Amino acid sequence: MFALVAGRFAQWDSRHRARMYLLGLLSGAERKNSWTIAEQAGDLAPDGMQRLLNFYRWDADAVRDDLRGYVLDQIADPTGVVVADETGFLKKGTKSAGVQRQYSGTAGRIENCQLGVFLAYVSARGRALIDRELYLPASWTDDRERCAEAGIGQDVEFATKPQLAQHMLARLLEAGRDIGWFTADEAYGDNPGLRTWLEDNDINYVMAVSCDHRFATPKGAARADELARIAPRRGWQRLSAGQGSKGHRLYDWLLLDPGSDEHLLVVRRSINKPDELAYYICHTGHPAPLAELVRVAASRWGVEETFQFAKNETGLDHYQVRKYQAWYRHITLSMLAAAFLTVTACAERDRDAKGAPRPAASV
Repeated sequence: MFALVAGRFAQWDSRHRARMYLLGLLSGAERKNSWTIAEQAGDLAPDGMQRLLNFYRWDADAVRDDLRGYVLDQIADPTGVVVADETGFLKKGTKSAGVQRQYSGTAGRIENCQLGVFLAYVSARGRALIDRELYLPASWTDDRERCAEAGIGQDVEFATKPQLAQHMLARLLEAGRDIGWFTADEAYGDNPGLRTWLEDNDINYVMAVSCDHRFATPKGAARADELARIAPRRGWQRLSAGQGSKGHRLYDWLLLDPGSDEHLLVVRRSINKPDELAYYICHTGHPAPLAELVRVAASRWGVEETFQFAKNETGLDHYQVRKYQAWYRHITLSMLAAAFLTVTACAERDRDAKGAPRPAASV
């Protein structure tokens, strides 16, 4: 795996330290920051690893491109779904790039944190993070002196989270990769600019929307919850949204065609609490059965587990850096390490299915 990215590190020392950094991220250490990774590499101090993140010349975006290709070449599948989601990184102080008091889904409340917006690829063969952007609040981009102190260039402007997701999807298309399906939560589904861009680029999507999202009907615009309320009772189907920790996630689902444009509405209802409804807007270039739309919508839950996996196993949130560039470098290497584990697990399953002996894994 490291051979795929080794050429991105022109100096021997940076190449050597990048490999040691990845091995540290893959180690069994409880915390995976520059100190512990340096100890794993046999260093007496973290200076070398800090130089890798802050000073050596290498392009984290080029490594990201290699990582994305590695994942899509190894675990691509007709069932694949690209998912956009964000995760929080709790921080102290005010110096880390993009940090401020803001809502973190990770913490479930407003905290002092950084927010990263990510793309994940989810398929029957595995799931992995394939792109990332650090969200910079307007309080940062409006203060260029503060940005300069954190290493944020003058060319970096404010972008909403849906805009960051759109930028990453555009990169995926520019790399010549097909996006069969896309999904995200209502923060993205409620954004008309993102929906229009997806449709203009012929990308099929199923995205969560708020209950007051308005759909065009022959009688005028109607809220999603109003359409669900007047829908015939016989239309509901009980379907699995995938495996959870306690078995299949079963819900009742309803597919509605409002009748005036190209959008469909999918409604999810809790079995135990039938008053709890969730709503999804769907756009497809071809007819798709409800079960397929449910599968795509449910893929979003996979990214939450992917975040947790990368944080637990490859130190996604263990970094101790403040600079903008250093954040991207650590996050990219952590994503690469996590992708290696995902691809290796997929290869082992394939070997088990064929009855072949397992070779020792190596980086």
